[in-house]
Amino acid sequence: MDKIMIKDLVVFANHGVYEEEAVLGQKFEISAIMETDIRKPGLTDTLDDTINYGEVSAEITRFLPKNRYKLIEACAENLCDHLLSIYYPTLRKITLTIKKPWAPVHLPLDTVAVEITRGWHTAFIALGSNMGDKEAYLQFAVDELKKNPRMKEVTPSSFISTDPYGYTEQDSFLNGVCMVKTTLTPDEVLDECHRIEQAANRVRLIHWGPRTLDLDVLFYDQDIIASPTLNVPHPDMKNRDFVLKPMAEIAPWWLHPIYKKTMKQMLDELMNQ
Repeated sequence: MDKIMIKDLVVFANHGVYEEEAVLGQKFEISAIMETDIRKPGLTDTLDDTINYGEVSAEITRFLPKNRYKLIEACAENLCDHLLSIYYPTLRKITLTIKKPWAPVHLPLDTVAVEITRGWHTAFIALGSNMGDKEAYLQFAVDELKKNPRMKEVTPSSFISTDPYGYTEQDSFLNGVCMVKTTLTPDEVLDECHRIEQAANRVRLIHWGPRTLDLDVLFYDQDIIASPTLNVPHPDMKNRDFVLKPMAEIAPWWLHPIYKKTMKQMLDELMNQ
């Protein structure tokens, strides 16, 4: 990926744990490595086709004095979120370094610093409901995802009616999938799904049982995640037409990182069994 770099931009701001840092302020040095595609501006020679590093520098200079953080870790996190949001979708990833050369540690040092890398990721979230106004519950989930400032391009599939899976003594389901761009981590995406489920009065009484709203993280980029709380890609996806059909609708080209097959290929295989 191409990169645009800003190195050691000096900003005077009031970040720090100690009261004198908040009152007196101090110097910070900011460096940013911004990952973007500069092929188009390289060919057009047009400023509007690229990230204007002068504007980014001015935005950093506005943001840091305007806000107040005790930790430069928090300062870096929030500045990354801010820049990724306002320069979306051109800015895909940013590595931000914040140096604090006047850190009050009372020892001979050049500087202390933090460096973090943040960026936009592609996630797919399965939607399901088989209680009450099913379509309204799925639309509620889509609307809640759209409200999250750390999610962009929330793209839902069509909603399809399917027979219950696993526990079959229940009403039919309405299912769909949402593709989102997000700066959230996988666990944070899962937390957001749980928050939306709770807002829809989700109750977990029976495994695979009736529910007002069910949200599952299907994919997060091409990552393979196995933890006590999250398994990505969803392990039983290959057997679920109610997942593969909406996936093949909105992202037929998406490659499963384990099976190395596209969603369309996996759906075709399932339908031909």
